[in-house]
Formats: sequence, C-alpha cells, structure tokens
Amino acid sequence: MASTKGKVKLRVAFIHPDLGIGGAERLVVDAALGLQKLGHSVDMYTSHHDPAHCFEETRDGTLRVHHIKSPFPRSIRGKFHILFAHLRQLHLTAHLLNTFSTRKYDIFFVDQLSTCIPFLRTFRGKRVVFYVHFPDKLLADGEFNMNNAKRKQASVWKRLYRLPMDVLEEKTTGQADVLLANSEFTAGVFNTFFSIPRKPRVVYPGINLTAYAPPEDMNDEHVVAVNSERSTLLSLNRFEKKKNAALAMQAFAIIKQNRSDSLPQNLRLVLAGGYDPRLQDNVETLQNLVQLASEKGLHYWITSPTTNQTADASASLPASSAISAQDADVNFLLNFTTAQRSALLTASSTLVLLYTPANEHFGIGPVEGMACGLPVLACDSGGPTESLVTSSSEMRTGWLCPPVAEKWAEVLQDEILAMTDGQRKSLAERAKKRVHEKFGMDAMASGIEEALYDAVSMGNYLGWLRYALVFIVLFVLPFFFMR
Repeated sequence: MASTKGKVKLRVAFIHPDLGIGGAERLVVDAALGLQKLGHSVDMYTSHHDPAHCFEETRDGTLRVHHIKSPFPRSIRGKFHILFAHLRQLHLTAHLLNTFSTRKYDIFFVDQLSTCIPFLRTFRGKRVVFYVHFPDKLLADGEFNMNNAKRKQASVWKRLYRLPMDVLEEKTTGQADVLLANSEFTAGVFNTFFSIPRKPRVVYPGINLTAYAPPEDMNDEHVVAVNSERSTLLSLNRFEKKKNAALAMQAFAIIKQNRSDSLPQNLRLVLAGGYDPRLQDNVETLQNLVQLASEKGLHYWITSPTTNQTADASASLPASSAISAQDADVNFLLNFTTAQRSALLTASSTLVLLYTPANEHFGIGPVEGMACGLPVLACDSGGPTESLVTSSSEMRTGWLCPPVAEKWAEVLQDEILAMTDGQRKSLAERAKKRVHEKFGMDAMASGIEEALYDAVSMGNYLGWLRYALVFIVLFVLPFFFMR
C-alpha cells in the first residue's frame, strides 16, 4: 500500500451510464457518498439523469452530477441495446477528454461499462478502478445458466452481433488497473474472460443505514399512500422480466387460496420498484403482472408516481381493478420515494421481504431487508447465498429456496408467517448486526478507498509513450533516413 493512504485526499471522477433508480445505481451513489464522507472530492458523470426518476442525493446537490446528454438512443425498436450503450459511453468519454477541467482528477472510478477505460488511461494518463457487476456476455438476454455457465443456442446473426461486443468488453475490462467485484459469486464467474488472469477483489455493496430509519413525517402524503395496518408481503425490485416478481405473486396467490386460520388474515402483497416507461421491458413486465393478478383472481391497485412521470406516461398505465389501494390484494408501487421505501420496510405490519431474482450477482434487496430487521426469503443462488445466513435457526437471518411458487408458499406458510413475536425480535437483532458489520457504507467506502489508493500508487499511466515511440519508428525515422 502506498504511503499516501490516509494523508492525501483524492479527486475522483465516477462514470456511470444511467443514474436512474435501481440496485446498481444505489450502489454507485452510496459509494460516492461514502468517499465524500472520508473527505475525498467526487464528481459523477453520466449519459442519462432524469431529475424525476433518480435517487434524491443525485438531485438535491448532495452529489455533483454532470449529465452529458447523448445524441444516441438507447435502442432502435428494442434492439441493439449494448451497441448503443457503447456508443453512448464513447460520447461521454469524448466529453471527458475534450474538457480541460477533467484534467484535475487523480483517478477514475468506472462501473458497468468498460468501454472508456483504455481511452482514459491513454489520453489522461490516469489510473482506472473498474467495479465489475457481471460480465455482459453472460447477462445478454438472460442467457447465463447457473449449471453450465454458457450461452444457449442463438441465431447466427445474434452470435455475430455479440462477438465484437464480447471481445470489446473483455479487452477493455482487462485494461483496468484494479478490478473490484460485488460478490464472490461474480468474482467466481470472471474466468469467462480467458485473457484476464486476475481475479477481482470483492468489495460488497454497502448501504446508508440512516436512510432506512422510519420516516420522520408519517403524515407525508406519499407515506400515507402506502401505509396500511394489513399484514404485508413486500418485494422491492425494478419492473424487469429477469427480476421474476411473478414468483412472489404466484406464491401469494397459493397462500390466499389456502385460507389457513393459522395465517395472518387480510394479507396483501406490495410490489415496489423502479419503472421507466421508455423501457419496453418495464412496460411489458407490468402488463404481464397485471394480467397474472387477474388470472389469479387478485384485485390490484397501481400507485402511479406523482412526480416521476408525465401525465401522458401515467395515463398509459393499466387501470387498477380494486376500488382503492386499501382494498387491493396486490399493490404496485412505481418509483417509490425514499420515505415510502423506509415506511414499507420498517412498518410493523410488514412480515417479510421477498427477493425473487435468481442468479443475482449480488442483490441489495436482502441487505435492505436485514437492515430493517425483516425476515428475507430469496432464491437459492447468486449473491443472496452470501448475504443471508441460513445455517441454523439460532443464526438465521433469512431463507433460501428454489424459484418454485409452491415451495415459496410452503416456506412462507410453515415458517416465516408462523414465527412468534419473540422469534421475529431475535432474527431482527441478528440481521441488523450482520448488516452493520459487513454491509455498511463505511465498510464499502473503506474497501473502495483502498483500491483507489492502490491504483494511484502505481503512478501515472505512461502507455501513451509506447504509442508515441511506435509512431516515431514507423513514420518519423524513415523520413530522416530517406533524406
């Protein structure tokens, strides 16, 4: 470790493609906040930042956000997402390289997209730390398979399209000076990049624990809109197909059909998460969930965002089938506020947090649930196998279960909803302690700070000298010899 640690405060530029509402965005925002708390100077650069669809810290001035609007769309008719993602980041990179003020940074912190890394190193001469979420080549169209870790058979065209994208991802990722991963699970599949012998060091995402305290103003209209004395099953996830919120609804429907006298009466399910009407996946996922609720005979209520969408976007949402939110079996909460999230997670009526994605590379949801003392039920794969403790009833902070609705309903009925008040209190104490020790912002900020100092200690990147020498040998020297 360089001797600068603890002595020199760094000027750090964060580069993130889209500062919307999601787990990856929450991670990068909390990472920036943690470094600021340690005294470092932080600026965030992004290709998309909608003040009506973002975390409050990026809107209220807590963090300095530079929104460089891209001329490139996100896709064309729902296609070519990754191609345009690379083009959008190249546009952002060009801005960074052409702006004199960006020369002040000591180091760059990049996450999600690695396209910019070689350009920043070569033309700025600075080191780059890259936070690996998951290889995109394994995420494409949900083609990652836990059992064999290979792509499903795809069309020749799709494979030809993906090949240069995958090569670009691998080559640019390998250019990073320090690689970080969000879990052992992610680090373990990193060997899909055959040309990168290094294994990323693991820095678990941390959360701002103070942001999960009960809302100060319980009379806030947004809080009132989601509060209920009814026993609540809660799911927090973006409205994306891969998040598999349908699993929670199917398990909930089974429980409602059983109508056991031993279960809490008048149960409701709240599905809350980020919803962006620009994204076809979000729109289709909500429509499919609404259709599933109807098929299961469940009345639903959609809480349309009051500040997060235009009137036209709100009008395009499916119509609710319940008379009111209080009468609904299922509540869809789109783009919840921080106060709404805290109110739901800390309400005495909330009995469990359901985390439905399978093979999630980390998943901040289970950590949020534990931070608020909630029992957590998650799929038995990916990051939750590291964040939750399920080894024994004395140590338990949650349950892991295969993504099968019948099994989820069984665990909910026989174990989680049957817990006594004493059992819930003991679990809450264990869960909160685990989060404080392992997943707090201080732990994450310390891990990232160490990586930044390690990278800075390497000195300025001088790779540009190699290219200059090649240019001189190939073009300048022959000119003199030919005279």
